Amino acid sequence: MALYDFDAPRLFVEATLSPGGRFGLDRNQLNYLVNVLRLRMGDTVLVFNGRDGEWRAELRIEGRRQAELVCRDRVREQTQPLDFLYLFAPLKHARLDYMVQKAVEMGAGALQPVYTQRTQSSRVNLERMRANAIEAAEQCGVLAIPEIRPDVPFTAAVESLEPDRLVVFCDEDTPVANPIEALSAHRNRKAKVAVMVGPEGGFTAEERARVAACEGCV
Repeated sequence: MALYDFDAPRLFVEATLSPGGRFGLDRNQLNYLVNVLRLRMGDTVLVFNGRDGEWRAELRIEGRRQAELVCRDRVREQTQPLDFLYLFAPLKHARLDYMVQKAVEMGAGALQPVYTQRTQSSRVNLERMRANAIEAAEQCGVLAIPEIRPDVPFTAAVESLEPDRLVVFCDEDTPVANPIEALSAHRNRKAKVAVMVGPEGGFTAEERARVAACEGCV
């Protein structure tokens, strides 16, 4: 029998989690649990807030428009997010949503949109990014919600990279064919990593030179 309950729905909440703790559900959460999933009084929901680990909670329904969850016991201790900064050129909505989901599944600790010279999207909805990150975390089982950082120009993003951070530069023009080989020489470095991915049109020669000049760039 699996140690983890893959059948119980998972829900991200803002409330502090502790034994016997009770907290209400907002309209969207209530609709999801009661109308979409068809949960009943007393059913189990796994809840997490990114701080207190994951808890088994019991659904208490009070009428058609009100419900709450009651924490029973902690099933997983809180894990700390990786020091993994994912830098990316913004995409259009549907593609950006998908990218955020996959970054969360990879374990990214922070997501930051970066405007390069060839970036095609001029605006980023940070609230939408956070909502997508939360949804991805609920679905894939991670306990830490990545930080959604404000969008910055390319130069500011590069200048903010610390000297001791390994910068994995996803350059389509690199002569290295195997990324595993490129990274193998750096396997013993400190666990601070940044991954930088460019726009659909690729990085300019100036941008590639700027990133390549970073200490610890691969």
